[in-house]
Amino acid sequence: MERWNGRVAVVTGASSGIGAAIAKDLAKAGLVTIGLARRVERVEELRKDLPEQAAKRLHAIKCDVSNEADIDAVFKQVEEQFGGCDVLINNAGILRTKPLLELGTTADIKAVLDTNVTGLVLCSQRAYQSMVKRSVDGHIVHISSIAGHGVPNVPNMNVYPASKHAVRAITETMRQEMRNAGKKIKVTSVSPGGVRTEILDGMDLPADMSLLQSEDISAAVLYALGTPPHVQVHELIIKPVGEMY
Repeated sequence: MERWNGRVAVVTGASSGIGAAIAKDLAKAGLVTIGLARRVERVEELRKDLPEQAAKRLHAIKCDVSNEADIDAVFKQVEEQFGGCDVLINNAGILRTKPLLELGTTADIKAVLDTNVTGLVLCSQRAYQSMVKRSVDGHIVHISSIAGHGVPNVPNMNVYPASKHAVRAITETMRQEMRNAGKKIKVTSVSPGGVRTEILDGMDLPADMSLLQSEDISAAVLYALGTPPHVQVHELIIKPVGEMY
């Protein structure tokens, strides 16, 4: 991770769960870390869990990644205040637990797609252009899901699996575009199984279901970031031992 020391990382959905764990670990690893969230005060609270120097490297900016104006404003601020984005972690994601065939769920469907798909692409566009502008061989990481590799037999996941299948295709599309452009910027998709986070609240899951911790996913992200310049981890699937899906 030495090559990233002092570099700038942007983490979406950094207020809790996987995003919070990643933001803290990146700051501890020496990166100037920008945590984006709608609940920006929760990102600011994360500093209490960090050593003094790491806490100084963690910055919080309010952002709703389903809003393009928010994204534009944030990446402009990152460029003006911190010099630009070297690492992007697309972690923001939501789930709406409604049957897919139920009427009256249009707003839920749009919310999931706007956050999990469109927001991810828009943030990636801004980060990529920042890297190209400054000739930085940066890294974009998408936090996806095993639901992007199949459809778990879990009730009421609605378009969430479809959104994560989209992320899988988007990752490969980005890899091809970067290759065709002659860039050495990396793109990685990390697909966890069940993780003990707020996104599972309200879901009808078995009480004894095996689950990962947010820190397990953060460790995987740091592994991918820490690979040599010629190594690209394209996809990581991480499941808890004993997972049924």
